[in-house]
Amino acid sequence: MAQYDPAKRYTWTPEDTFTLTGAQFGLFLNTVRAYLSSEEAARFQLMMQANQVIEELMIKGVESDIIKEVVAEETATAEE
Repeated sequence: MAQYDPAKRYTWTPEDTFTLTGAQFGLFLNTVRAYLSSEEAARFQLMMQANQVIEELMIKGVESDIIKEVVAEETATAEE
């Protein structure tokens, strides 16, 4: 029988199932709810919204040729 080693990496398939007790489910549920109601989560949600705005601006900027792609040669020159 294999033994779990926390130093090793493990994998599973999307079809694999795991069974939780009511106490385990409650722990996960309450942990997620506590985080989502925190000030940190509110800041994270604002950052995600700000990132979406930046991505939309980048798309429009590239499509209108205001923002230009940096090619590898230019990057190497700029770093020197």
